[in-house]
Amino acid sequence: MKKGLLLATALLLSVFAFSQAKVEFGLKGGLNLAKVNTEDAVANYENATGYHAGAYSLIKVANVGIQPELLYSTRGTEVDFNSVSQDFKQEYVYLDIPVMLKLYAVAGLNLQVGPQFGMLLSVDGKTQDANGNTVAISKDSYKNSDISAAFGAGWDAPFGLNFSARYILGLTDVNSGDEEAKNRTFQVSLGFRLFKVGK
Repeated sequence: MKKGLLLATALLLSVFAFSQAKVEFGLKGGLNLAKVNTEDAVANYENATGYHAGAYSLIKVANVGIQPELLYSTRGTEVDFNSVSQDFKQEYVYLDIPVMLKLYAVAGLNLQVGPQFGMLLSVDGKTQDANGNTVAISKDSYKNSDISAAFGAGWDAPFGLNFSARYILGLTDVNSGDEEAKNRTFQVSLGFRLFKVGK
């Protein structure tokens, strides 16, 4: 009986919360400043620029929002091998799915935190093998998935535009080899609302 009452209460609260929710859908895009964090002794890894573009939805109740996104994102790194003067740019293309909790303060300003799940689509670039030869990097050298934690802040403007800046901390090793490597990305985004449902 008690379980039934608790379930009914939870269901009623869920229906009430959803009835009060504002739901919106939009598009977003922006710049990535990314690198690979590793303890490789024979090379230095520096930031490389990339971009991201995709769609988002926002479910907001009072001052709390949940914003899942679907993004096509290019990350990468500049590799400076100590033994040669040439730098190599490596690009990794991911399908990223961030799910952000947004805590609103005043006038649309918000803090954001949440997980991000990435699926590796392709890689491009050059590297140096054990013999010092320049070779193309292979997708087989990298794991197919990446899990990160994202932190940031943003502003949802009243006229439908939104701005955000995030730091995305890779939590999983993305290298299939012995050398551990994790993604690090600073991301700046501009989005615009297509339509919204609710009050």
